[in-house]
Amino acid sequence: MTTAVIRTGGKQYRVAQGDTVVVELLAGDPGTKVEFTEVLMLSGDSLKVGKPTLAGAKVSGEIVEQGRGEKITTFKFKRRKKYHRKMGHRQELTAVKITGIQG
Repeated sequence: MTTAVIRTGGKQYRVAQGDTVVVELLAGDPGTKVEFTEVLMLSGDSLKVGKPTLAGAKVSGEIVEQGRGEKITTFKFKRRKKYHRKMGHRQELTAVKITGIQG
């Protein structure tokens, strides 16, 4: 079974064909095809490691769902200064089903 390490959204993900990976927001509607060209490593019959990426390698996938992550609450507070700030954030995410690995 071939696995790959890809980089998208400033993070690295280990993927194999048939996996569903949740990554940072990618443009497109569900059903849209996407390609990841920043492949850092491939493993299968032999191990190939890029410096930093592998030339000619790509991982293809299909967008399954667009959504948002859990809410994260941040709270800033300085004692005795009457200062406090409460903020929330929900990261926009994309679920991608990996359909093929070439390299």
